[in-house]
Formats: sequence, structure tokens, C-alpha cells
Amino acid sequence: MPGKILVVDDEQSMCDFMEIMLTREGYKVDKADCGKAAIKLTDANSYDLIIADLMMPEMSGLELLREVRQEDEAIDFIVMTAFASVDTAIEAMKQGALDYITKPFKVDEIKLVIEKSLNRKKLKSENKQLKKQLVGDSSFDNFIGQSEEIIKLKRLAGRVAGTDSTVLIRGESGTGKDLIARAIHTASDRARGPFVTINCAALPENLLESELFGYKKGAFTGAVKDKEGLFKVADGGTFFLDEIGNTSLSIQVKLLRVLEDKIITPVGDTVPIKVDVRLIAATNADLEEAAKTESFRPDLFYRLNVIPIHIPPLRKRVEDITLLIIHFVNKYCSRMNSEPKEISPDVMEALLKYNWPGNVRELENSLERAILLTRSKTINLSDFPTKITEYKGQSIVSCDQPGTPTLESIEKAYIYYVMSQSKGKKAKAAKVLGIDNSTLYRKLERYKLQGIDSDISE
Repeated sequence: MPGKILVVDDEQSMCDFMEIMLTREGYKVDKADCGKAAIKLTDANSYDLIIADLMMPEMSGLELLREVRQEDEAIDFIVMTAFASVDTAIEAMKQGALDYITKPFKVDEIKLVIEKSLNRKKLKSENKQLKKQLVGDSSFDNFIGQSEEIIKLKRLAGRVAGTDSTVLIRGESGTGKDLIARAIHTASDRARGPFVTINCAALPENLLESELFGYKKGAFTGAVKDKEGLFKVADGGTFFLDEIGNTSLSIQVKLLRVLEDKIITPVGDTVPIKVDVRLIAATNADLEEAAKTESFRPDLFYRLNVIPIHIPPLRKRVEDITLLIIHFVNKYCSRMNSEPKEISPDVMEALLKYNWPGNVRELENSLERAILLTRSKTINLSDFPTKITEYKGQSIVSCDQPGTPTLESIEKAYIYYVMSQSKGKKAKAAKVLGIDNSTLYRKLERYKLQGIDSDISE
């Protein structure tokens, strides 16, 4: 069945040209000369793809993209522009555009992009049910790493998931504290309940209090009706409090009451409400020191620190960087419907040397940017900021340092990654690795990975 496409451009000649060209290809085509007209059409019709000019009066292509995707995230979007620039391309892709083309473009180019879009949509539809089934799988696999510390961390988190104990996750910004929190919830008996999260550092004290505990009508100016707090929303599930070290002492008193008595009192109310919530907190602050100086309540710290989990910074687990690079390259090539990318040796060397102050989040963002910008099959140094690729400065790890991974450690890391993705099935892993079963067995024995099946399943 041919796809249905909406073309949006304030140039009538371009709309007419696209309509003729795409109709000849067998597609059903509608056209609009402005964003408002396009929105009316999307309200009344279902489209597989929208092709829109970026620069239009009244409503730009980016504004149209945001409006449309608020209503239907399944619609693929391709933007056209005669004002090609990295900024507009990145913004369009980050807003959810599948691809962009620059005017004047070749007819074969737009045909290929459209074909890729519709094939992608078909595959997404076919895999939708499978993805729903995969939600039930352990999301600890999403926390990539085979270093000794990460293996121990995931084992501890897996055991903790089966309890209702409070967990305090500690680590620098960008290390993946939210991933571990969500994985614990997914593997717990509360998995069918809500997983609610809030960043305590993102809101001022009065707003944070009303968000956490809710409020009664008339509690303050603007409180025109009752509002449920997030603790009530999380009832029966898990509440993840990120950056809990940034809460005020008055908020901490109320959090302590939740932990001890399982009750909350909305702002402006006197009647406590019972809540059944498992609390997971996270911080990048030194709470022991804060407790000593009484900027953080010691009693709350001890209640939170029942099960402490520490996530090491990326610079302390260099052997995991290769796995993460492979994972993120595959992830964003697939998300952007791009052909698989290779990484040049000098890029791999630079990424392994860089100190990654922003940890895994910085590595992921850097690779997403590189995949977005490169038009070749190989990701090169020019696709990264100079702060990552230059071999100088205090942020770069010296090659003489023991933390620099060897080729052997990289191979070990990749074998572990493939075995993890294959759920310990050696025949499947060998096929992915491009080696025979006997070679894989020898390498598993050499790298002492014979027990990897139990590592994965625990």
C-alpha cells in the first residue's frame, strides 16, 4: 500500500513539483502552502510522512514539526531548506525530524529519503508488539559495562530489586543513576506500578514541596483546586528523588516522615494521607559531610542509606568505554535510520584517552552529535569538538597511565557485550562475532568469562 505524504512549502511551484513527482512514484500526496493549513490537514487526515520547508512565514518548519509531533509522534518528518547550516540541521533532528535535504536537491535524493522513511515506518509497525514484550525484560542490560565494579553493582542492584528497602544511589552527574533506579523498579514486584521521578535541584523550595506532597484548594494564592502530590501519584510504585542533597531542611523533615510513617500531608491540609511508595534517592553530593555540618539531616541520611549503591565515574572504568561506544553508535544509527557507522582508529584512541568529566551522558551526547553530523560511513575526528580530540591538557588521560585499555581488554569487553546481548547463548554470540564456536570457547576461557551465563542472569 503506497504511503500518504503531506508537502508543506510557501512556494507554490515547489508544492506542485513535489506533488507531480511523488504522484508518479505511486504515493498519495496532499499539499499546503503554510503551517496553519498543514495542521488543519493533519487534524483531518492520517499521514505517513510530512515534507516541510524550514523557512516559511508565520510558522516555520520547526514550529510545525513541534506542533505535529505533540499530537502524533509516529509521523515521520523531513525538512527542506535553502539555508543549510549545522545549527538548523541539528535542531530539526533533535526535534524529531527523520532527515533533512537542502535545496536545490536531486530527485533521486528525495526519493531515497522517502523510501527509507516508509520502510522504517513499516518495520516499526511490525516490531511494535515485540517491543512491548521486551519491556518485561531486565533493564539492567541497559546499563552497559563489564568492568568488575559494574558487574558487582548490577548484581547488588538485582538483589536489592527484590526487596522494598530504600536505596541511595551515589555518583557524579551523568553516570547513569536514573538508569539504575529505573532498572531496580522494573525488576521489582512494583514493576506494574508507576515509576515517578523528580529532580529536587530543579525547583525552588515552595514549588518542590507542593509537587511532592500536593496541596489543598486555597492553600496559597493560585491554588484554585486540590492537587495530588507526586508521592500520591507514585502510590503502589517507586518514587525516584534525584539530587536529594539539594533539598531544604524543612523538606527533609517531611521526607523523613514519609520514610518512617508512610504518610504525607498536603500543603494547607491537616489530614495525613497514607501512601505505599518505595523510595530511591540519588545524589552527587557528599551527604556524610553535609550531615556533619547539619546542612543535611543525619537522621534522614541514615534512613536513606539503607542500601548504598555507588556508580563509579567513567574515567574509573575505562574498559567499559569501548562497549559504550559500540552501544551508542548502534543506538543512534538505528534511531536516525542511518547506515551502520564505523569508527576510525584515531577517534577510538581519542575517546579512550579523554577524561569524560560529564561521564556517560557526555559520551552519549558526543556520539549522537557525531553520527548526526557525519555524512560518511566512518566517524572521524572532525565530527567531535576539539576538547575531545586534542591530545593535550589536564582533561586528557596519559597513554602511560595504567588505566589506558589494551587491545586485549577491548576484545574482552566486546566479547562480554555480545554475550550479554545474546543472553549467554554462545552459538548466537559466535555468529555475531564472526568466529566459530571453538574459537569463542577458547577466548571465553582465556579471558575467564566462562561464568558469563550466571553473570547475565543474576
